[in-house]
Amino acid sequence: MNAPVLPQSLVDNPRLDRWIAFLPDRTVRIATGKVEMGQGVVTAIGQIAADELDMPLDRVVVLSGDTVTGPDEQYTTSSLSVEMSGGSVRLVCAEVRAKALERAALRLNCSRDDLSVVDGAFRQNGQPTGQDYWTVAAEIDLAQAVTGNAPTKPSASYRVVGQSVPRIDLPAKLTGAAFVHDELPADVLHARTLRQPCRGAVLASLDEAAIRRAAKGELQIVREANFVAFVSPTESVAQAAAAAAPAQARWANVRRIEPAEQEAAWLRGQPSDDRRIGGWPAPTSPPRRPAGITVSRPYVAHASMAPSCALARFHDGHLTVRSHGQGMHPLRKNLATVLGLPAEAITAQHLHGAGCYGHNGADDAALDAALVARRLPGRWIRLQWRREEEFGFEPVGPAMLVTLQVDLDERGRPADWTTEIWSATHVQRPGNSTGWLLASEALAEPPPEVAPFDPPEARGGGGTRNAVPLYDVPAHRILHHLVLRPPVRTSALRGLGALPNVFAIESLIDDLAARVGEDPVAYRLSILSEPRARRLIELVAQRADWPARGPAGTGKGLGLGFARYKNRAAYAAVVAAVTVQETVTVDRVWCVADAGLVVNPDGARNQLEGGIVQAVSWTLKEQVRLDGQGVASLDWQSYPILRFSEVPEMQVEFVAGAGNPSLGVGECTVGPTAAAIGNAVAHALGTRLHDMPLSRERIMAALLKS
Repeated sequence: MNAPVLPQSLVDNPRLDRWIAFLPDRTVRIATGKVEMGQGVVTAIGQIAADELDMPLDRVVVLSGDTVTGPDEQYTTSSLSVEMSGGSVRLVCAEVRAKALERAALRLNCSRDDLSVVDGAFRQNGQPTGQDYWTVAAEIDLAQAVTGNAPTKPSASYRVVGQSVPRIDLPAKLTGAAFVHDELPADVLHARTLRQPCRGAVLASLDEAAIRRAAKGELQIVREANFVAFVSPTESVAQAAAAAAPAQARWANVRRIEPAEQEAAWLRGQPSDDRRIGGWPAPTSPPRRPAGITVSRPYVAHASMAPSCALARFHDGHLTVRSHGQGMHPLRKNLATVLGLPAEAITAQHLHGAGCYGHNGADDAALDAALVARRLPGRWIRLQWRREEEFGFEPVGPAMLVTLQVDLDERGRPADWTTEIWSATHVQRPGNSTGWLLASEALAEPPPEVAPFDPPEARGGGGTRNAVPLYDVPAHRILHHLVLRPPVRTSALRGLGALPNVFAIESLIDDLAARVGEDPVAYRLSILSEPRARRLIELVAQRADWPARGPAGTGKGLGLGFARYKNRAAYAAVVAAVTVQETVTVDRVWCVADAGLVVNPDGARNQLEGGIVQAVSWTLKEQVRLDGQGVASLDWQSYPILRFSEVPEMQVEFVAGAGNPSLGVGECTVGPTAAAIGNAVAHALGTRLHDMPLSRERIMAALLKS
């Protein structure tokens, strides 16, 4: 018999005791390396464990992101938490349940088949036995590796999975007790930094006296080469010093950035590492019925509602760090590399932050705090970035330029399809040869530059994510230009390249439908054989009353967008209703999604809605602005995001999918929502906008051309 295929998390962390422990207070502790960022994963994993163990949910405690006792599951990314970590927890709990029943059967001298589990207690032929998980726990060898052979519960027997239970992370968040920003250990010191303008910049001079005068209080200045931090028992003093410092610093070897570099069009023709994916070589004969489109997305900030923050304490040679980063085990490893410490001398613990969904400055702030803590041992250091620092120095989502060229058959359907993509890397996470923690580049011996790298197709791709259309296209190929030297540091942002790629595909599909005079929904269904996808498009069209869609060019538009995230995670079909005057207003959004088995419907629905809101903001408003020194959009005025008053009415639903495996939902609505808005705006105006954000200036320019 073939051995079962285990999730990668169990391959990397096979011992049962990394995942589960029965505690003296008669609760069970489930550990996960995935962290809570507002996606509800801790609650969902608790639900999975409760059902597999036949325990009440309130007796399941989920430990998230702790290097001391939890498994190393790398980063919390790519909508994989429920699928990967939840799948691992399900197998672990099934195996531990089976082992516990075996021990109970030996104690009771009965057949294991006579036993059942109710609320963590074992019953024999339905009668109480006085035995439970805690009476037999000491006899179970949790140091063993999981086998994956124990059968998991059928979905029909679930009591908690599939129910909308309250998220367990919310009560503490409502009081502020959960956030790293609000953690104030006794005798804590507050710190702020002066950032190196770019890699290789040298701090030629720093007027410390002027900074101390501006700070007006007790202040220590910590400096290592080109890294500078301002430390004080009083937070306002550290803040004042950091605010004054840029004007008192003189830097040499600073790279100048031209404003034109902020646009995606600048990427074309830049030095790049090129990859060919799919059905190459391309046909040598010219297309008989050519069609195409070019779209772009600018650099986009994470725009976390609170700036990055971390706490660190160096005591007796051991460093403890508390961070809102997306992976505590990778953070520990990366800190060890920079600081020259063994990984065992570092403990990394996750605390909640105020927004992320990608690689923002959280890990960088952790190194900042650790560098200060090493210089001031024995004291907790609370280091928080300033708002200007968050916008100016976090890694941003890459600008992308996407060109699609298709050759149509005699019915106006795509017969051959070529995608060409220009983008900087979508992954510069520290470690794994993709990037470094920011402050390491300011130290006396900075690490070597890393050659740009993008996730391979086996991991969903980066710039190429969702570039392969799910529609029935006989031949498809991708030419990916990975731009080597973008003007700013780039890394992972929610969905990676999926949003511009889906925006391009769905825009072209609408244009092709118009070319042959067909309705966009009917045209899609004519080239889409995947049953789950067809079902969603048909349902969302019904919900939005698509047949009542009016003519183009009236200022009112209805548009549709569809994708399956990474072509392997959750499906989402979205319709957007917009009004276009001088600006775009998204009036209403309908979404129907298929995520297979949904563990917590309310929590998953929140993910769909959050993706919709963020996509509306990206599509209509957001763009990182550059000037000669770097990022110029350093506050909420120069980097506007969607306001609460601009959030559209949303109708979001899941189709029944309990018989299918759970699929990640965190990023599945982002691309379809952007595409739906783009198509709705084209319908409203009678002309298409190709470049995001769909701003007032671009609307007016398009109308003048038409």
